[in-house]
This record gives sequence, structure tokens and C-alpha cells, in this order.
Amino acid sequence: MTAPAEIACVPRHVAVIMDGNGRWAKQRGRPRLFGHRAGAESLRAILRACRDHGVEFLTVYAFSTENWVRPEDEVSGLMSLLKTFLKKDEHELHENQVRLRVTGRLQDLPKAVRNELERVMAATRNYEKGHLILALSYGGRAEIVDAVRAIASDVRAGKLAPEAIDEKAIAARLYLPDVPDPDLMIRTSGELRLSNFLLWELSYSEFYFTETLWPDFREPDFAKALEEYARRQRRYGAPS
Repeated sequence: MTAPAEIACVPRHVAVIMDGNGRWAKQRGRPRLFGHRAGAESLRAILRACRDHGVEFLTVYAFSTENWVRPEDEVSGLMSLLKTFLKKDEHELHENQVRLRVTGRLQDLPKAVRNELERVMAATRNYEKGHLILALSYGGRAEIVDAVRAIASDVRAGKLAPEAIDEKAIAARLYLPDVPDPDLMIRTSGELRLSNFLLWELSYSEFYFTETLWPDFREPDFAKALEEYARRQRRYGAPS
């Protein structure tokens, strides 16, 4: 594994589309939930890698607004896996002073899951050494719609003039306006699309795609992505 000190430029915020759990399980003749459980181990590994490399924010696409149409047993299994992850790994969040946050329509989640999330978020809210952000019942378009609704409400209430609506006004009404935009977005399993993930926030992020399925994506793979990021030149529209 590449030592953290060998990577010259480390991103402050990494976003990950954790793709390939189902295919990984199918290759082994097992149900999809078996792949999701294995994927949870990769999340634990990458959270540790973020700590070791100095990545401050990690946002993972855990459950999209579109995922609700999946079979009921898979959805319930994912919710149960999430509760297990929170209970099993809360101690590591405390030990490493990592704050847990959620982006998405938290109100859509089952009450028991929501209660557990809110409990752990409250217990870790004062930590600043790292931030684990779970995108749950999340959709990039839904986030923008909710921001537009908030703007419309403020305009109607006389709190915001229409001519004052700009990018800052929209960004201030996103789900987590205080979180910096991702510097690097990683997608596993060989798919080359955003799948409605952080559409606003990823406007100037660097993208890294890998054929590796998420359950096989571990610390060396993460280090490779960071190395590739360090070789990029981020110009934000300026000439090279």
C-alpha cells in the first residue's frame, strides 16, 4: 500500500459512488444483500484510509431516491444493514473523532433507522477530525428541487428578492451548505455516469472511474485514486 506521505496533494473532500455490490454477489452465486454486507467492509476500510491520508470529508452514495423501487426484501435488508453499521462502528467514530452526517430526505427513512441515525449524529456532532456523510434517500435533482422550493418560500415571505437569487443563494439552501464541494469523485464497477449524485456539488470535481467492484475496493485502490488526483491540474475554467 502507498504510504500517505507519498501523495503530494490530498483532496479535502472525496465523494464515492459505491457501485458493484450486486454483481459481486452474483459472481459468487449469492443474494444481493451478501454483496451489500461485503460493501460495508469496504466502507470501513476507506473510512480508515481517509483518516490515514488526511481526507477530511467522505461522502458515500448509500441509498438513492430511485432505490426505493428495488424489491422490498432488499430495501429492508439495506435498512437493517445500516442500523447494524451504526451500532457496530459508532465506537470508531468516537475513537477517531469523526462526525456522522446525512444528506438526503431523511424523513423518507423508516422511523427506527432515522432514530438511530439522529442518535449517532447527535453524539458525534462536535467532532472535527473527520466527517462521514451518508447520502440516504438522496437524489441530486431532488436536492435542487428542495432548494428551489426554499427559495420560492423565502421570496413569497419577502425574505429574498427575485433579483438576489444567484448561485450563492441556491448553494445556501442545499442539504449541507456548510460542507465544501467534493474535490474528487470516485465511482467503482466500471460505470461512467453520475446517477443523480451531487449534481450541483460535483460541477468542478475531478472524476476517477475504476473497474473494481465496490466490495473489492480497499486501501490500495483508494491510494491509487488519490495518486491520480494529485497528478491532475484543476483550472476551474482558466487556461492551462
